[in-house]
Amino acid sequence: MGYIIQGIQHVGIAVSDMDASLKLYRQLFGLDMPFFDAVAAAPLMNSHCNGDVIVKRASMVLNLQGGCAVEVISPTSFKPRGPVFELSQGDLGIGSVIIKTPDIRKMHEHAQSILPNSCDKDLVIDPLGRLTFFLRDFDNNLFQILESDGWFTSNGHPSGGVMGCTIGVSDINKAFTLYKDILGYDNVIYDKTGTFEDWAHLPGGAENYHRVLLSQTHPGTGGFSSLMGPTTIELVVALDRKGRLIFEDRIWADTGIAHMGLDVRGMKELGAKLDKDGFGFRCDTDDALSMGDHTSVHCTYIDDPDECWIELIEVHKIPILEKLGLFLDVQKRSPIKPFPKWMLCALRFNRIRD
Repeated sequence: MGYIIQGIQHVGIAVSDMDASLKLYRQLFGLDMPFFDAVAAAPLMNSHCNGDVIVKRASMVLNLQGGCAVEVISPTSFKPRGPVFELSQGDLGIGSVIIKTPDIRKMHEHAQSILPNSCDKDLVIDPLGRLTFFLRDFDNNLFQILESDGWFTSNGHPSGGVMGCTIGVSDINKAFTLYKDILGYDNVIYDKTGTFEDWAHLPGGAENYHRVLLSQTHPGTGGFSSLMGPTTIELVVALDRKGRLIFEDRIWADTGIAHMGLDVRGMKELGAKLDKDGFGFRCDTDDALSMGDHTSVHCTYIDDPDECWIELIEVHKIPILEKLGLFLDVQKRSPIKPFPKWMLCALRFNRIRD
């Protein structure tokens, strides 16, 4: 195949108050380890910003217990706007972010203590019979909490990081041509149609939906795989109405769940496959992009068939212990070899404690 999709690396969430949201995510989800935090122009995103070059602050944060990262984004060159209509599952784009926890009841109690007015009062049952609940952050972004038994370390926090997304699409089969056939989320965990208990209390929750939960039959084994863990993508079609674009009349970095980032190796080979199948890069750094002083990556963006924004990231260099000048040149390592656990555990020295 020539390329490897390691899995979801991060989810990009655009917020209106950067410092307040970073603090909330630290307290709520244990996302207290920043990879970078920088203010920069975003010329490559002008195709998603009405042709304008915006300036934004971005910070990539991680929970060392396990799970994928969150890239928190906030524009500095304009005031971000929220959705122009009330969002429901099945609207086109990323409708919710799935967060992992080792103990759903403990996490529920923890979340209610922090967000008493923005967290479900009761636990509900998802299509697999799992206990779950939903909460919203300061910008009304929707998060679903689910238990997981896969963890990298333990520090006692009741939450982990990201383990999946729910993405609204207009046609399941068209979506499969990207998510299953190219990006490797080829294992169907469930394929269900109807109304669902876990969504009944959400906007539009009494409606009928087609829900397909996907995972990777062969998830990547290299890089951060042992820390990020297995991930899922749930594709959703609203059957009783036509889903609307979540970022309708808005741009990237307006508030919302802006994009999903996938960790890849072999960007050029993947680019050739995507171009051949009609999902060519919308933007491309061509080579290493500096994100802060000591992080460099190769970034590209594509759109799914319904214009959901997907970032593809090939990491070149990352800081492990910046204070001691310890950095990792990822390109010199085998794409199927995970980073040593001691090296990833060294990231704990970068933690921000409130």
